[in-house]
Amino acid sequence: MNFINMLGNTLKDLYFESGFAGLTISHVIMIGVSLILMYLAIKKEYEPLLLLPISFGMLLTNLPFAGMMAGPSNGEAGGMLYYLYQGVKLGLFPPLIFLGVGAMTDFGPLIANPRSILLGAAAQLGIFVAFLGALLLKHVVPAINFSGAEAASIGIIGGADGPTAIYLTSRLAPHLLGPIAVAAYSYMALVPIIQPPIMRALTTPEERKVKMEQLRPVSQNEKILFPIIVTILVSLLLPSAAPLVGMLMFGNLMRESGVVGKLVETASNALMYIITIFLGTTVGATASAENFLNPKTLGILALGLVAFSFGTAGGVLLGKVMHKASGGKVNPLIGAAGVSAVPMAARVAQKVGKEENPTNFLLMHAMGPNVAGVIGSAVAAGVLLSIFG
Repeated sequence: MNFINMLGNTLKDLYFESGFAGLTISHVIMIGVSLILMYLAIKKEYEPLLLLPISFGMLLTNLPFAGMMAGPSNGEAGGMLYYLYQGVKLGLFPPLIFLGVGAMTDFGPLIANPRSILLGAAAQLGIFVAFLGALLLKHVVPAINFSGAEAASIGIIGGADGPTAIYLTSRLAPHLLGPIAVAAYSYMALVPIIQPPIMRALTTPEERKVKMEQLRPVSQNEKILFPIIVTILVSLLLPSAAPLVGMLMFGNLMRESGVVGKLVETASNALMYIITIFLGTTVGATASAENFLNPKTLGILALGLVAFSFGTAGGVLLGKVMHKASGGKVNPLIGAAGVSAVPMAARVAQKVGKEENPTNFLLMHAMGPNVAGVIGSAVAAGVLLSIFG
């Protein structure tokens, strides 16, 4: 009898020390959300390089008593992800991602056609529409009330640039990092689904058929000078954007200099993938049930879609203006690539144009606005950070 009682007490103690004792319906819901995101990453291949780490980080943080994101307490060390998260909190990981993006991206199309900068700027319309929408949402849904800093963090989703969204949110509204990161990367993954209907709705078949002239060759000197000049100008005009723009341009300068091949290879491969693992997992780990399951998350998801849609529309509409001004030489579809989902948005512009005209090749023309969009979203983040930071 004593043995049975002892066994029962032991099993009871084991149960209360296990995660099952702390499992709530909120945890179950969040674990389910993480599994759905894993399915989209693995089965549908929606941005798997980031969506898979984010979803697994979300799973880890919602397992009761695992303490992966717990900070140090009573002299005991914190959880593993807590320490890795400091790279996000201190603003280290997103600029390092930009270093890798710069090292693997050819800025030649932007240099060859400087007007692309205007398309990249126009595509940032979604950021400011969503920002204003977030501020005004409380008048429509009183339960959802965003501060200026929170609205700025939500608006940056419209830039379709995950690292920039994470960088700005970690500075202005770290408690919203989980839902904003999930929204940003989810909509980036859905670029091929969200953008084409908007592009077709705002353009005519004749505009989509336009074949653009081949871009002029860009010299190596131009490619070397461009990142140096952009870094100096942007950093002097908007110092808060220097970490993102500076690292992006440094990566590109290494690429174009032709003298540090090993550094370029490391920055664009090993380093970028390591940082991606750390960034994705720790950002996902901020999506705890307490932070994620609330009315604000629904507002963020809705405003994120609005932001992304308006960003696409802004680029296409300016593309139509440039089409008219150039006498029909500019295909307005390339304006949609002004959102900074590199190079996916440029590929979508190529695909939609080719559907209308099989001989059309818009990819290199679309890469100009695409690269400009990366710079534009970083500058927009700098503006918002200087105002609300």
